[in-house]
Amino acid sequence: MAVADLLAHEYEVLGTSCGLIDRSERGKLALTGPDAKEMLTGQVTQDVLALEPGGGTYAAFLTHKGKMLGDLRILDRGDELHLDCERVSLQELFNLIRRAKLGFGVELHKRTLETALFSLIGPRAREVAGIDPGSTEHAHAEGPHGLVVATDLGVDVFVEAERAEATRAALVAAGAHPISEAAAEILRVEHGRPRYGIDLTDATIPQEAGLNERAVSFTKGCYVGQETVARLHYRGKPNRHLRGLRLSEPVETGTPILLGEKEVGALGSSVVSPRHGAIALALVRREAAPGDRVTVGPATAEVVELPFRAPQAAA
Repeated sequence: MAVADLLAHEYEVLGTSCGLIDRSERGKLALTGPDAKEMLTGQVTQDVLALEPGGGTYAAFLTHKGKMLGDLRILDRGDELHLDCERVSLQELFNLIRRAKLGFGVELHKRTLETALFSLIGPRAREVAGIDPGSTEHAHAEGPHGLVVATDLGVDVFVEAERAEATRAALVAAGAHPISEAAAEILRVEHGRPRYGIDLTDATIPQEAGLNERAVSFTKGCYVGQETVARLHYRGKPNRHLRGLRLSEPVETGTPILLGEKEVGALGSSVVSPRHGAIALALVRREAAPGDRVTVGPATAEVVELPFRAPQAAA
């Protein structure tokens, strides 16, 4: 089967059934101790103190100038805080916590190699997982195959590494179809979810990427980088925005984006969607507004709001 045909088949599975992806390479840490929440809430953009067991949140951790060093998911498991992040930012997160926990009653545990992670994506994800952890993203509960966490597109299943193969086999037996990361990336781009290390870097402020609503609390106490984030939110307008691009042909990530003769950004995640064609995410300067036409390498593109929506049929 040709690559394009295989991706189209996997894309259909994601829309009608349940796809399975092994994402065990993601960075994973745990925090225990009486001061874990207090310590972490001073280091990330969300209010960790407000979490309750069975809940969670998405957050960023920043430089003192408000630039992103990474993003992470935080789950309150009652006896510990589970943290997971893109592998590219794991060392920065580990170093940050190791420094910040001094003077606090906190223990830091490495879990990347000890814990496997399977993403189930599609309308049958909860059925395959054997439990519905809740409708709120990051809600989690123990299921028959491990810890099941609600995501925007399905659920994630965390299990001890030694049980990974048996768990994968059980999920497939329950109806999951193994698919490629490339197929899942198409859905991520369509939904306008940026990924650290591709769309987000250490030059990104959360508001530029549209992350304030998901990742930032403006009511909690101080945290590293708060001054820049708050000032931009209350007094200013970001110079860049995360946008979608509808491309005339596929273009590689990193290709400069030109509005006329002016460079206004570089292409982030770039995919070919069976529904939308060649599309991409990009942080572009605010001069490039939705509806504008830009040049991206050999292609032309329309700047659009996110998430991607089906083109309107002609009247």
